[in-house]
Amino acid sequence: MLTQAAICGILLQYMTDKPFHQTNPVVVPTTDGKTIEEHFGRAATDSSAASVARMVAPAGWAEPAQTPEFDEYTLMVRGKKRIELPDGPITLSAGESLLVPANTRVRYSNPYETDAEYWSVCLPAFSPDLVHRESE
Repeated sequence: MLTQAAICGILLQYMTDKPFHQTNPVVVPTTDGKTIEEHFGRAATDSSAASVARMVAPAGWAEPAQTPEFDEYTLMVRGKKRIELPDGPITLSAGESLLVPANTRVRYSNPYETDAEYWSVCLPAFSPDLVHRESE
């Protein structure tokens, strides 16, 4: 399983020409109980090249479907997460990963009884203007 340091090391080559030790990730405010700690990206480092964030989705969490303009890599740490894709749903479990290519309609949720912890890597970086969430 990839560690935080490994993920950051891989992405730093795209974001800067010098090492950057992140000691203060930005906690992104949410209204749905989900925890988002952005280590690299628009909020944390003012970079649009890529974003790396640790997420914790509480049991019962769900968000509207979206069609983002970025590739999103998800690396599960613990628990499970449901991903609804055009070809059908996938349940992602701890130790597994998934790439959802840009411009793919997707809906993320955690209908399970325990929290889901995962890392999200977006190329280019996550932006509310690029995610195109549907209204519920």
